[in-house]
Amino acid sequence: MGSFSIWHWLVVLVIVVLVFGTKKLRNVGQDLGGAVKGFKEGMKEADVGGDKTKNLSESTIDVEAKEKSDKVNS
Repeated sequence: MGSFSIWHWLVVLVIVVLVFGTKKLRNVGQDLGGAVKGFKEGMKEADVGGDKTKNLSESTIDVEAKEKSDKVNS
């Protein structure tokens, strides 16, 4: 009872298609593909975002805030 042959997997595939139908399986596949694509894009954005914050922390500019006066110089 170790591994299944190709015929076992084909029978399982036919049964799954008969139970769920091709339209439902296609929708599940599209949803799963979209989720994987979104995950990959999120990981890329996290890598890019991490690099930007690293560069910003290395080049910090020290400034002083001054209060703006309400009077206009004439």
